[in-house]
Amino acid sequence: MNSSDPTVAYYDAKAQSFFAATVDVDMSSLYEPFLRELPAGAAILDAGCGSGRDARAFRERGYAVTALEPSAALAALAEEYCGLTVEIRRFQDIDWSGRFDGIWACASLLHVPLAELPQVLRRLAQALRPGGTLYASLKYGRGEREQGGRWFTDLDNAGLEELLSLVPMLKVVKSWTSADRRPDREGERWLNALLSRRPTLSTKIGRSADLVHLQDSCHQWRSG
Repeated sequence: MNSSDPTVAYYDAKAQSFFAATVDVDMSSLYEPFLRELPAGAAILDAGCGSGRDARAFRERGYAVTALEPSAALAALAEEYCGLTVEIRRFQDIDWSGRFDGIWACASLLHVPLAELPQVLRRLAQALRPGGTLYASLKYGRGEREQGGRWFTDLDNAGLEELLSLVPMLKVVKSWTSADRRPDREGERWLNALLSRRPTLSTKIGRSADLVHLQDSCHQWRSG
C-alpha cells in the first residue's frame, strides 16, 4: 500500500471519522489471550495501528510498543492519542529481524491482497523473536473484494490453513470466531488467530510459487 493505493487513500480521506468510530471500542477480551502469551514488558509491534487505541492500551499496561500505519493522516491522529511515534510503513516493507515478542495485527492484514499475504506473513514472522506470538484478525469468509473504496481479503479456517501451508515458520496456537465489537456491527463475524513463530525454520521471503498457488486458490474460492 502506498499513496496511490485506494485503500490508503480511503483512510487518508476518512481518518477523522474512522478514528472517532473505532477509538473507544472495547477490545479487552481480545487482548487477554494475546498478552497471556507474552512476557512482562514485552516488545510489541502494533502493525496497522489505526486510531492508536490498542497501542495506547499496551503502552499503559507496561509493554514496549512500536506502532506503524500506512495512512499518514491516520498515523498523525494515532500519534496524538497513543503518545508514541507512529511509523508510516506498509506491511510489505517491514524488515525487522527478531525484534518483537508479539505482533498485534488487528483488522489490518485484511487489506493485504491474498497473493501477497504469504510474503507479508514471512516478514512478520522474521520480525518476531523465536517463540514470539502474532495475533491477526480478518473478516470471516472466503475470497477478495472491493467495498466502498477499500480492498478486503476474507479468510475462514480452511483459508487460514491454506495460507499457513505456505508459511511454515508460523504455527497456529489458537483460532476462533467472534462478533464485531462495534455496537452497529454485531452481525459481522471475524476470524481471530494466535500464531507462534517456530524457533528454527527459515524465514526466506519469496513470491513466485505463492502467486501460482494462491491464484489457484482464489479461482477455487470464486468458483465454489
